[in-house]
Amino acid sequence: MMTNRRTFLKSVALGAAATAGTIPLFSSSSAGPDNSGIACQQYTWMTYFKREGITWLGDPHTSLEAYVRSGLSGYEPSFSAPSEVAQLNVHLKNNDVWCKSMYVNAVLHEEELVEKNISDIIAISKEAYKIGIRILVTNPTPIRWGGPENKSDKQLQIQAKALNRLGGELNKIGIDLAYHNHDAEMREGAREFHHMLTGTDPEHVKLCLDAHWIYRGAGNSQVALFDIVSLYAERIVELHLRQSHNGIWSEVFESGDIDYSRLANILQRKGLKPHVVLEQAIEAGTPHTMNTVEAMSRSLENVKEIFKG
Repeated sequence: MMTNRRTFLKSVALGAAATAGTIPLFSSSSAGPDNSGIACQQYTWMTYFKREGITWLGDPHTSLEAYVRSGLSGYEPSFSAPSEVAQLNVHLKNNDVWCKSMYVNAVLHEEELVEKNISDIIAISKEAYKIGIRILVTNPTPIRWGGPENKSDKQLQIQAKALNRLGGELNKIGIDLAYHNHDAEMREGAREFHHMLTGTDPEHVKLCLDAHWIYRGAGNSQVALFDIVSLYAERIVELHLRQSHNGIWSEVFESGDIDYSRLANILQRKGLKPHVVLEQAIEAGTPHTMNTVEAMSRSLENVKEIFKG
């Protein structure tokens, strides 16, 4: 069974706090270091390192040395407190790793928690902007991670309003808010997913298109995936890339269930240049034929081939 992202975020924050050149691709420019290349999400390295019995960022230098050895230089971290930004940045700078985006959890469907969550995220974002981050990816927290519960219409309305407000506040800092989903948001006709976009201002709430979660959440449907691309393409500021074979996450990002060449072609025809973030990951049934560095190196080469820019 897949370990949920929230658990991983807590563990990586603790690990990082305990120790205290890029490839042109789809991307817009921003101040600070050149961050126009392909990045990778921390969740990827946590899952791959875990199967090797290694704690990601348990030793930050060794972890990031392996990261760079794979050919990657862009990184998408996850933060839960402002202090974590500077702590991690020391290690990123020492290894010439840049960040353009970050992932932050947010509880936005419970009215009594909205104010604190927005305040906390703004505090993190002000620190993140200083190190070159220009996109904040958030997947509004479900009622229960991995649970079957669905949010009520009222909760969806509260969440959309809060998401819109958060996006407006982040714009003042200079950061785009990119809405992200897992499979739960695709249930019941994808009512949660669609309301987070139709119920918000496109200037305040962009989209991090996680193609595989949309594909899986819609019953392994490329029809649903590309319908969503057709509906919301202009709001896509970031891509999360993951591939599978017969529904099971593959060890390497390569040809598989999702036609990523088709996605790349659509974005190019529309003149869209989202930030590209690799997020291949491990689950039950994923093959284990190579180490993390080799798997990421091969994945990176395949991403570069498909998303040539």
